[in-house]
Amino acid sequence: MSLQCPRCHSPKVTSSRHAMKIAAAIGTAGGAARGANAALAGGQAGAAIGAIAGPVGITLGSISGAILGGLIGGVGGCTLGAQLGEKLDRHVLANNLCLICGHRFNLPLSKPLPNF
Repeated sequence: MSLQCPRCHSPKVTSSRHAMKIAAAIGTAGGAARGANAALAGGQAGAAIGAIAGPVGITLGSISGAILGGLIGGVGGCTLGAQLGEKLDRHVLANNLCLICGHRFNLPLSKPLPNF
């Protein structure tokens, strides 16, 4: 689906993605922190088990678990943040700009909101 200006029906429309970039950055930071925290908590149990392998096994297991948990959490948080930011950009913040007539607009929601 290509965007068209609702005023002049031109297909020459650009969208700024400010909310997507901000939400993705926040999601990345939050997901990385949560993933590293969960990995460190799991690393404590791994350290107890890895005590058989000695101090080197405990240290390497804890550090690598924290790094991998942070990376996995960061990717997940970035993905969710980018999706939320894209929805905000397209449907809430009027970040679509017609390059012909200069009209700023947002897209209507594809599904109507439920009545409560």
